[in-house]
Amino acid sequence: MRKNIQTAVIGAGLMGHGIALTLARAGQYVAITDPVAAARDTVAARIVDSLRLLGETGDRIAAILKKIEIFDGIAGAVKEAAFVFEAAPEKMALKQAIFAEIEAHAPAAAVLASNTSVMPITQIMSGLKDRSRALGTHWWNPPHLIPLVEVIRTADTSDQAMDAMMGLLADAGKTAVRVEKDVPGFIGNRLQHALWREAISLVERGICDAEAVDTVIKASFGRRLAVLGPLENADLVGTDLTLDIHDTVLADLEHRPGPAPLLRQLVAEGRLGMKSGQGFRRWSPDEAKALREKVVRHLRALEGILED
Repeated sequence: MRKNIQTAVIGAGLMGHGIALTLARAGQYVAITDPVAAARDTVAARIVDSLRLLGETGDRIAAILKKIEIFDGIAGAVKEAAFVFEAAPEKMALKQAIFAEIEAHAPAAAVLASNTSVMPITQIMSGLKDRSRALGTHWWNPPHLIPLVEVIRTADTSDQAMDAMMGLLADAGKTAVRVEKDVPGFIGNRLQHALWREAISLVERGICDAEAVDTVIKASFGRRLAVLGPLENADLVGTDLTLDIHDTVLADLEHRPGPAPLLRQLVAEGRLGMKSGQGFRRWSPDEAKALREKVVRHLRALEGILED
């Protein structure tokens, strides 16, 4: 196990603080910064809160915090970094400007990674002088609770950079997968939103309501997804049966290339989900809080079950 490798995290928000604590918890020294002073001032407290949710206490939390240093700017944070993770908001011009500054101050051999869920990595890194060391890492939210990190190769990314990042993430206890082509949504979000597209369509077509969609998924195939992936399941039931099912059902599935009119209508009406109190379903503040807490408890319990 390689320890004490200096990593830098640019962005101390929800994703950045989770990435930083994950790496520090694995024994790596982490430099973190954020252009917003309030984010820098509160990141240590937020890391402590997240560590407590993970079951860490007392001396262990103190030891992890000692491995995290907060910097006022990018130059100081990246000057000795072997790996740099950018975790800024999903805005192309902002990310490109950040990487221009990172490249100006980071060591020439540092591996540079943009954390994004859907944005094209090739475009983010297009202004770099050395694009061979640049790649994407899609950490899932919350990054300290979800094991997966997708490592995205661009046409310019070197094998050495990919291998180094895979090794770093393995050292941090993450489940890393290689995405060999820079496509929108990578692997996970393409799969997830294919499901969401059909879920919205079922409601839009009057086949069922939103609660029924969620209940069906949670009470049936959702229960086995953590241990049985879709292609494993296809092999389990047989590719011949899978073919028969596809011959019957695929033609009737939603296949519009754009977002559903129902989704556009919800946004236009200000029905933005939990943050506005109503989306596909109505949410009181207590209901929204309870669901978020339930997700955290489930993820922690699932991690323990799968490790046994």
